[in-house]
Amino acid sequence: MHGLIINEQERREIEYLLKREMEEITFDMGDHRIDQGMKQAMEERYEVLFQIFRRFAAREECLQYMPRKKKQN
Repeated sequence: MHGLIINEQERREIEYLLKREMEEITFDMGDHRIDQGMKQAMEERYEVLFQIFRRFAAREECLQYMPRKKKQN
């Protein structure tokens, strides 16, 4: 476990960067040219980013970026 001491401006910057990266992944997931293996890696990255985002963001914002559940076939 690691600790991190940051000021409010740094917190907002980290939150912004996480949002932007998650939005980019969400956008890329809709691209039909990207193969399933790459999309799986992108989903895993999104999960990690979201876990970090939860530590910085308000509950309402977390709900907007909550990962979608996978469909069970």
